[in-house]
Amino acid sequence: QVQLVESGGGLVQAGGSLRLSCAASGTRFSINAMGWYRQAPGKQRDMVAILTSGGSTKYADSVKGRFTISRDNAKNTVYLQMNSLKPEDTAVYYCNANINQLNYWGQGTQVTVSS
Repeated sequence: QVQLVESGGGLVQAGGSLRLSCAASGTRFSINAMGWYRQAPGKQRDMVAILTSGGSTKYADSVKGRFTISRDNAKNTVYLQMNSLKPEDTAVYYCNANINQLNYWGQGTQVTVSS
């Protein structure tokens, strides 16, 4: 059974930084892509950043230049370095992994940015 375990969320002041981690386990297949999505209260879940197994990245316009996604393939772990955080970055952040054409989700980790 595939599991995605996230860590690294918390409360930070505007302008601060946080680093999220997501470790995937329970799969014998290669992971095609891993990424991060976020959902603020009353809003839909939106893509934040995606990193493919080939190294291609995609970022939401709102986080370009502030967030960086990286991956340790040996550990099946993806990271999201978030700098210059803004109050509008406040949301539950979800890890996503595409494995054998199926999408899996983590349980989510809360990120709160105070002004």
